[in-house]
Amino acid sequence: MFLRIAKQLVVSVLTLEARAVLRRYHPHIIAVTGSVGKTATKDAIYAVVARGAHVRKSEKSFNSEVGIPLTILGAPNAWSNPLRWVMNFVDGVLLIVFNSRYPEWLVLEVGADRPGDIKNIAAWLPVDIAVITRLPEMPVHVEFFDSPQAVTEEKAALITALKRGGVLVLFGDDEGVKALSSATRERVLTFGFGEGVDVRGEHATLLFEEGSPPAGGWPIGMSVQLHVGGVSAPVSIIGAVGAHALVPLLAAATVGEARGMDISTIVEGLKGYEPPPGRMRLIRGIKETLVIDDTYNSSPAAAGAALDTLALVAPGRAAQGGITPGRRIAVLGDMLELGRHSTAEHRKIGEHAAKTADMLITVGFRSREMVQGALDSGMPDANILQYEDATRAGAELENILREGDCVLVKGSQSMRMERVVEEIMLEPERAPELLVRQDEEWKRR
Repeated sequence: MFLRIAKQLVVSVLTLEARAVLRRYHPHIIAVTGSVGKTATKDAIYAVVARGAHVRKSEKSFNSEVGIPLTILGAPNAWSNPLRWVMNFVDGVLLIVFNSRYPEWLVLEVGADRPGDIKNIAAWLPVDIAVITRLPEMPVHVEFFDSPQAVTEEKAALITALKRGGVLVLFGDDEGVKALSSATRERVLTFGFGEGVDVRGEHATLLFEEGSPPAGGWPIGMSVQLHVGGVSAPVSIIGAVGAHALVPLLAAATVGEARGMDISTIVEGLKGYEPPPGRMRLIRGIKETLVIDDTYNSSPAAAGAALDTLALVAPGRAAQGGITPGRRIAVLGDMLELGRHSTAEHRKIGEHAAKTADMLITVGFRSREMVQGALDSGMPDANILQYEDATRAGAELENILREGDCVLVKGSQSMRMERVVEEIMLEPERAPELLVRQDEEWKRR
């Protein structure tokens, strides 16, 4: 009870201060929501908008009723430190009272764990450009909503925050998202890989490192041809793979188009984008292996896309490097907050893994349903291992890895699947730089 009251007090004070700061400094606001790719999209948009402007973005995934005001105030998360929270409050007052060099633009990530989260934020946040990424049929956090459609409706509430003369940016390859264009009278721009979008990507291809095998055969990123306003140019992303890893670049280019930026400036800005940790990041593993680190979080749509990428990388490596590829190993943790949909969705991912991976390793009791799905789809029992703990799974995986193996690691936040990556990465001393959840507060959990 006390902790709940204390949190509500913190939220109330932070929100009041954040609203006062917005009234004082009048920054332009770009707000990003969706069920897949919010953080990467926010980071890519920041890279583009920061060309020639003073910009601040949400740190990491500061997308909640606490994180958004903290970003507006430019304050850190104090976690469980009461003194640090008091200091944040004082800093907020000083920002309001005394004139400061405040950012011209804010790029904010807006999330929803429960009904009303985005509606409450939209009630006070004046948005110039609202961006909505993919909203799959089975989104993450659906456990606390009446239905997947209710999640979509909550995300769409961000549109109500759009100012007069604002721009709504939508992922046009998702028909449900595209349909949200009818929810506003303001300008609408779309992005994606399909026909009919305003900013389109095509010819997505893997990029490979030069050199002798096996290093020469591994992918190092992806490239795509970007089409904006009748002009095209190539852009690339280094350090991550998957078509869905390119979508944030398309969203950022669309925001650039909304701001009237030319394609050369947009492309130059995207050169400064680095995919965030835990989102399809490529990390060299021990024994000349490759790790696809997608450990930030998981949902059925994201897990399916990651498995498709695992299937893409291994054949690509064989063709480009001229060597026999190793095994495609999927290490998948529980997908949380699916509620009554959990059993069916875990089984579907198991079926998907049987088609895209040579070996399946699961972490968590919910993932036993993945195992059943994989078995039902023909994956041999000998190719499946089950664990309850991510650290143990990583330690045992270390012993069975062979040269040339490609390992996808994915799971919901609470499964702490980054511990698997830390066990098998070639340079574990770089974990604080490359992996998610490396600050001391997370390490203690």
